[in-house]
Amino acid sequence: MTPTVTPYRSGVRVGRDGFVQLLHSEWTKFRTVLGWVTGVVVAALMVVLFALLAGVSSDQKGSPPVPIGPGGEPVTDSFYFVHQPLAGNGSMTVSVSALRSSIPKRPGELRPGIVPWAKAGLIIKESTRQGSPYAAIMVTGSHGVRMQDSYVNDTAGLPGPVSAGSVRWLRLDRSGEAVTGYASADGTHWTRVGTVHVRGLGPTAQGGPFVASPPSVDGMGTSGSVSTAVFGDLRIRGRWAAGGNWTGDQVGLESPSFSGYPKNTSGSFTGAASDGRFTVTGAGDIAPAVRDTLPTGGTLGEILTGTFAALIVVIVVGALFITTEYRKNLIHVTLAAGPRRSRVLVAKAMVLGSVTFVAGLAGAVVAVPVGERLARANGVYIFPVVSSTELRLELGTAALLATASILALSVGTIFRHSAGAVTTVIVSIVLPYILIAIPFIPASVSNWLARVTPGAAFAVQQTLVPYHQVASNYTPYYGYYPLAPWAGFAVLAGYAVASLAAAALLLRRRDA
Repeated sequence: MTPTVTPYRSGVRVGRDGFVQLLHSEWTKFRTVLGWVTGVVVAALMVVLFALLAGVSSDQKGSPPVPIGPGGEPVTDSFYFVHQPLAGNGSMTVSVSALRSSIPKRPGELRPGIVPWAKAGLIIKESTRQGSPYAAIMVTGSHGVRMQDSYVNDTAGLPGPVSAGSVRWLRLDRSGEAVTGYASADGTHWTRVGTVHVRGLGPTAQGGPFVASPPSVDGMGTSGSVSTAVFGDLRIRGRWAAGGNWTGDQVGLESPSFSGYPKNTSGSFTGAASDGRFTVTGAGDIAPAVRDTLPTGGTLGEILTGTFAALIVVIVVGALFITTEYRKNLIHVTLAAGPRRSRVLVAKAMVLGSVTFVAGLAGAVVAVPVGERLARANGVYIFPVVSSTELRLELGTAALLATASILALSVGTIFRHSAGAVTTVIVSIVLPYILIAIPFIPASVSNWLARVTPGAAFAVQQTLVPYHQVASNYTPYYGYYPLAPWAGFAVLAGYAVASLAAAALLLRRRDA
C-alpha cells in the first residue's frame, strides 16, 4: 500500500514569506538602527540649513533693480541710443559702412578685436526705460544682419561682416504694433528679414540708430568692450516729433547687468542730421540676462547647495546599510532568511532609496521657498522659474540623493568594507562637483565632468537657459550644464544600476 504524503503548507500568509517579507525585514533593520535614521534626517536638515545660510548671507540691498523684459525675464538693456520721438506709424532707413570693436589689452589700453555680437542698427522702443518693448534691425560683429525683439527673439538676415566695401542698408517700418525689418546690400534691392508684433509700443515711441557692445568672452571670464559704427544716408518718414533734432543717451547706465565702458572711453555720437551721417560709439547689450553678467542674481540651484553636504551623509548611510552586516558577520543570517540573494539586495535598495527620497524631498520642499524668500529679502534677484521647473528641482534633488545612496549600497556590497565604499562613491560624485564649482577649471574639462561622471546628476538642479545670441561662459560653474536635467540624472542612475547588477552577481557567486 502506497503511503499518502500530505503537502507542506506554510503557516505564514501568502506573500509574507516572499519579497514583501524581505522588504519588511529590511525596513525593520533600517528603522531600528538609530544612526541610520539620524543620518537621513540630518541629510534633509543639511539641505534646509544651507538654504537658510545662502538666503541670509547674501546681501544685495541697495543694488539697482534688475531690468525685466515683457515676458517677465531678466534682461540686459544697455546701449547708446540716438533717438527722437515717433508719433504713430513711420519708418527709418540707414546705411552702415563700419562696425569696429575694441577690447582691453591691459588696464587703460585697448586693442582692436572682434566682438561677435556687437550690434549697430535701427531700433524702435517704447521709451528709454530699461525692459521696455522694442524691435530692432542691426548688423553684428560676426553674425551678419539680425532682427531682434522682446530681448529673446532673434532672426537671421543677410550674412557677412560690414565694411566700407560691403555696406549694409537697414530699414525699420512701424505700422501699429507690427514692425518690419528689411536689409539690402545695395540700397535698392531689399529683403524682408522679418515682421514682429510688439505690444506696448504706445502711440509715441522712440526710434533711431543705436550701438551696443557686450562683454567679450576672454578665456574663463569676460572683458568689457566698446564698439563704434558709421551710419550714413539716414532717412525718416512719418510723424517724427523732434523736427530733425536727435538726442544721444546711454540707456541703462545704472543697470546691474551693465559692466560699463572700458577705461578712457564713453558713449557718444557725432555728425549732423542735415547729411544723415552719424558716428556712434556704445557699449552694453540688448538681450536676455545671463548668470555671469548679473552679479546681483542667483538661482534656486544655488539655494540647494546643501545637497553637497547631504550627499556625503547619505553615501555613508548607504554604504553602512550593507557593510555593517559584513563587519558584524550578520550577512549569513540575512542570506539564510532570503536564499535568493539578488532579491535581498534589491529589497535593501528599495528601502534605502525610498527612505532617502522622502527625506530629500522633505528637505528640498522646505529649503526652496524659505531660501528664496530670505534671498529676495536681502536684495538678491532670483532667476524666475515656472512651477513645473521648481517641482522638477525638488523631485530631482530627492532622486539624486536616493540614487547616490543606492550607488553607495552597491559599492559597499562589492567592497564589503565601508571605508573603501564611501571613499569610492564620494570621489565619483562629490569630487566632480567640487571641480565643477572651481571657476578657473577650463570649460572643456568642466563640461566633460558634467557629462560622463556621476556628478552629471546635478543637472537636475539647473534652471538657466543658454541663448545663442548671447556670448557667455555657459559652464556648470555658472549653472549651465551640458546635459538636460533628467539626462544628467540618467548618468548617475546608469552608474547605480550597473553597480547594483555587479553587486548582485558577486553576491550570488561568492561566499558571504
